[in-house]
Amino acid sequence: MILNKDLPQPKKQDDKAPELIEIQIINKSTGAIMYSEVAKQKHFSTGSVGYYCGGKMTNPESAEKYQISCNIALIGSKP
Repeated sequence: MILNKDLPQPKKQDDKAPELIEIQIINKSTGAIMYSEVAKQKHFSTGSVGYYCGGKMTNPESAEKYQISCNIALIGSKP
């Protein structure tokens, strides 16, 4: 992971963490994938490291829209 030198530095990192991971939201009743996004590694403003992705999803049954924000932080990385 490339760290931002202007942010607090993490207490620890996972050198074996993949650069990209896939996040999916699946309707457990139908098995349909309602949202799929690739999350990139991120150095958060708090100094923690992990992954982030965000976007919008539409429920195909109601046409209602949802906003998605997903932070995944490495436990113990916050300085």
